[in-house]
Amino acid sequence: MYKINYRRNFDPLLIILPLVICIIGLFFLHSASCGMRQIKGIDFTVRQMIWILIGLLVFVSIINIDFRRILDWAYFYYAAIALTLIALLFVGGARMGAKRWLSFGLLAFQPSEFAKLVLILTLAFYLGNNRYLIKSGKTFFVSLLMAGVLFILVVKEPDLGSAVALAAILFVMLIASDTPLKFIFVSLLLGMAASPLFWNFLKDYQKRRLLVFLNPNMDPLGAGYTIIQSKIAIGSGGLLGKGWMSGTQNQLNFLPERHTDFIFSVVGEEWGFAGSLLVILLFCLLIIRILSVAGRTNDFHGRLLVIGIAAMIFFQVTVNIAMTAGFMPVVGLPLPLISYGGSSLITMWIAIALVVNVDMHRTVF
Repeated sequence: MYKINYRRNFDPLLIILPLVICIIGLFFLHSASCGMRQIKGIDFTVRQMIWILIGLLVFVSIINIDFRRILDWAYFYYAAIALTLIALLFVGGARMGAKRWLSFGLLAFQPSEFAKLVLILTLAFYLGNNRYLIKSGKTFFVSLLMAGVLFILVVKEPDLGSAVALAAILFVMLIASDTPLKFIFVSLLLGMAASPLFWNFLKDYQKRRLLVFLNPNMDPLGAGYTIIQSKIAIGSGGLLGKGWMSGTQNQLNFLPERHTDFIFSVVGEEWGFAGSLLVILLFCLLIIRILSVAGRTNDFHGRLLVIGIAAMIFFQVTVNIAMTAGFMPVVGLPLPLISYGGSSLITMWIAIALVVNVDMHRTVF
């Protein structure tokens, strides 16, 4: 006999850590968007606070539904997000050469953010239901197909960062489900062999971003401008930073996209190495707590779900920070819970709620 002991299974750090990260993010966002408020008349900090409150309401709603009931609808979510991504190609609002947003009045919805979470739910459901057939080529091929459809649709927007995140999530969840490594290695080799063909599908600005990663000075006033300014901002922060709202690269508008993809540059400039390390440690603690849930749950579906979410957060944090520091090409991934954006923020709170849900609904003998 067993019972569900919700209070005993509740890990408060899974709420405290993301909340602390969000609150710290508001300080960065306020500093990064100070000049833009005067130009655009938009208070990004207030908007972000509203998204955080909505995220918390969604969080409370999700933890009160057994995650297994949520997984039962995984294929429905998959079909809905696939159709939305298809519709986006025809009716989506174009920004900076990309169709990533569906606009509803003052609200803009970015489906590719939710596509990552939907893929995690779908793979957790499918691989969990076929756990005894994991070693079959059919199971691997179907998983690859599920991710491939979303990957192609997201690349078409184009949103290279989210597309690569989908691939990373797929392979981590396949490994976690004990998929034979030979299948994974063969698919990786085929992907590497096909990379020259993939180059032809990239937009011109994406090609320039990849090229300036190798040599940012080849186009210092164009594609290389943002990464050069980002590295200057982070490097000039020193050990303790220049102080909140005192970063010259930030406040003098040298740094583009500093409230979204390059907000970590603001962290480095104004809070220095110490502040950057603090943010990284908070994310590390959050990911460790999430993985601890995967380690103690006895539900195979739940374990895969939690590992997929940990992979998503780890990948986005790693790529975003490496991108702003010049260690990776600019691919346009937000820093979870910190970068401005409702779609990203809501997705993360849903993901964290699902982790808490799995932890709360594990069996206690």
